[in-house]
Amino acid sequence: MLLSKLITTRSKAALSSPANLGLLSLTYFFYFGQLGVITPFAGVFLDGRGFSSQEIGSLLAIITLTRVLGPNLWAAVADKTGRGADIVRFGCLLAFITFTAVYFSFSFWALTFSFGIMMMFWTAVLPQLEVITVNATKESKGGYGAVRLWGSIGFIVLSLIIGFLLDYFTTEVIIYTASFCLFALYISSLFIASPQVVPKHERVVVNEWYKVRRLVFIAFIISAIFLQISFGSYYSFFALYMGQLDYSGKQTGLFIAVGVLSEIGIFIIASRLIARFGVKWMLISSMLLTSIRWLCLALIPEFTSVIIFSQTLHAFSFGMTHATSVHFLHTYFASGFQSRAQALYVSIAFGIGGALGSFIAGNTWMQGTGAEKSFLISASFAFIGAFALLLVSSSAFSRQKTLLEKH
Repeated sequence: MLLSKLITTRSKAALSSPANLGLLSLTYFFYFGQLGVITPFAGVFLDGRGFSSQEIGSLLAIITLTRVLGPNLWAAVADKTGRGADIVRFGCLLAFITFTAVYFSFSFWALTFSFGIMMMFWTAVLPQLEVITVNATKESKGGYGAVRLWGSIGFIVLSLIIGFLLDYFTTEVIIYTASFCLFALYISSLFIASPQVVPKHERVVVNEWYKVRRLVFIAFIISAIFLQISFGSYYSFFALYMGQLDYSGKQTGLFIAVGVLSEIGIFIIASRLIARFGVKWMLISSMLLTSIRWLCLALIPEFTSVIIFSQTLHAFSFGMTHATSVHFLHTYFASGFQSRAQALYVSIAFGIGGALGSFIAGNTWMQGTGAEKSFLISASFAFIGAFALLLVSSSAFSRQKTLLEKH
């Protein structure tokens, strides 16, 4: 018993050590750095290979659906084995290897397959990384937000780099940079300290599926789906939109950086805002501000100041909604269900919602002539997402974990 306690203490110390927190920060940097390459600029890359806006929207919708399978498959393994860090490493390696197929893929279905397989492994990484980080930062100064903000920094840095490179190189530079990020992500993941693996005979099986059927979770996930649908026009076509408005690659990169800088600021104070106003009202206010953001891009995009203002609202449309959602899932579900809870959120909201958003945007964008209509639809979905949360009381969002978890 004494030896078991000693091993547990050492495991927790290694997990929360400054060195491991630094490695987790680096892993977030490259994970979201790759997101900063692919999310804003995938449309530019596909446009450079000659695809229409409808083809781009359809391709992005199909590959986004792979986010439904990947996270849930690996989350089930992680919760049963307790080997979340190993799954992070395995997912990073397979994401890098499978993405190399993009260099030899030029048809619609070949690129869909290449991106989709990479996405299935890459998106499986984040739920495990989130669980590891939340546990590692429980007693650290700054908590989860202090580590997670390095993901936002990575997004900014890589978006700026791509924006700069696109002014001098072809759109193929996008996939070269994405490959570098995926390889660096794998290398950084190799050195993350693994949480203590609980022996199989001591592991408590927690059945939390009944909580998924509660109104509070259903309202939460529906609003999250609508939010991600609203992002379809932005994620698929924002960089192309800026080009059509005669902004350079550098300026587009700077606009994206403004959005993520505001996201970093909100991460620093997110926990205090959630404690002050609660999960429900932080989500509602963030979604209403998101609706305003898309209205700005739909109606008055010709003013640089309006674009900058709309980008600062990224602090709420992504930063605050993500931090609040992670907080809700961590307090709502028991620890033995954490990986699957995060995976459900990622796969349903970002998978189904993201796919629908890309598909709708692809069919309304019409080579840029339907930009106003596309962003107006986005604003409507964000507003509906906020309305869905009004169906549930504030107290329902603050219920604690089960007695089994507490004791």
